[in-house]
Amino acid sequence: MAEPSTPLGPGPLPAAPHGAAVAVDHAHHHPRLQHHFYSMEQQLEASILGMWIFLVTEIMFFGGLFMAYLVYRTMYPQAWLDGSAALDVPLGALNTAVLICSSLTMVLSVRAAQVGSRRGQIVNLILTILFGTTFLVVKYFEYAAKFEHHLIPGPHFSVHYLEELGRTGADPFSTQLFFSLYFIMTGIHAAHMVVGIVLMLIILAMAWRGKFGPKYYGPVEVSGLYWHFVDIVWIFLFPLLYLLGAHFSAGGAAH
Repeated sequence: MAEPSTPLGPGPLPAAPHGAAVAVDHAHHHPRLQHHFYSMEQQLEASILGMWIFLVTEIMFFGGLFMAYLVYRTMYPQAWLDGSAALDVPLGALNTAVLICSSLTMVLSVRAAQVGSRRGQIVNLILTILFGTTFLVVKYFEYAAKFEHHLIPGPHFSVHYLEELGRTGADPFSTQLFFSLYFIMTGIHAAHMVVGIVLMLIILAMAWRGKFGPKYYGPVEVSGLYWHFVDIVWIFLFPLLYLLGAHFSAGGAAH
């Protein structure tokens, strides 16, 4: 027998499938909303969670370096004091201030995106990039001074410069361990800064085209989390490497 046909008279229409209802609802959302999210809020939360998971892996990576630092500093405390005496504290402090300022401008750029200020985004992102570039330029001059004083670990390493600073008992072997960790830790940090600057240039290009606003600013906030992490790593590196004891000169002798 033939199945009875659906009546065409007045009456309630059959309910649409759940998937179709979601698709219709999704069509009315922000054009930047990806199809696998229900709302912009959920998309932002997922993006932030993803960045935090990535940063946890970065913490584990840097944690291994800090553990190596702790072990060798415990084994060779005098070498760590001798090596730290050759670092330029004013330049290190300058870079610390530069990165703190860059974190401020990064926060301001996120806020500008949240309130829909295109000009605020562009200005603060440019300032963030300039601060990051300043950090790398200062770090270049620091590295150049280490090459000039033969403090690069390897066959040409020399403690002659340390002896000029009054560190007459500096041990070449153990002091090389300090500078090895110095270049590894600060070098990897500088590489993260380069990645951050490239990321900020991409975000700046998007902000210039007016991609961000109160409804969509996730990329700015997520990029800001990465930038703040890199800044925080330096906040730890500066005192651990540069401020080991009072190694200033007084009357020609280092203390």
